[in-house]
Amino acid sequence: MFNSNQNLTDQLNVDRQNLYREETFSDLQMATIKRLIPVTPDGNMDQTRPIMFIGHTQLMTQAGVLPVQCPIKASTLKEAMDKFPQAINNAVEKMVEEAKELQRQQASRIVVPGASNVGKIIT
Repeated sequence: MFNSNQNLTDQLNVDRQNLYREETFSDLQMATIKRLIPVTPDGNMDQTRPIMFIGHTQLMTQAGVLPVQCPIKASTLKEAMDKFPQAINNAVEKMVEEAKELQRQQASRIVVPGASNVGKIIT
């Protein structure tokens, strides 16, 4: 995160112990799967860390396009493709639950009138 009290170039560092090469696979319709291959600073595969898969898609909503991204627990691309629908479904369900929780929090806020509390929101 950028701290405005410091020079930006002082804060931009590459975490050389957490590098990944990214490969993208797409059906050009709905599904995109990224395979993140851990690499060493010289670009060779880092055998000490696991390969990761990330699923991406977009859903049309009343508010417009909603991007959805989620990790897929898989060890091969085939396994990631097989698990893609359920992983996306789980991510959407989590997003819906988080949105409902935010709505509940907003609905439970009340404004308490009074000289010392004017404009304050009490939760």
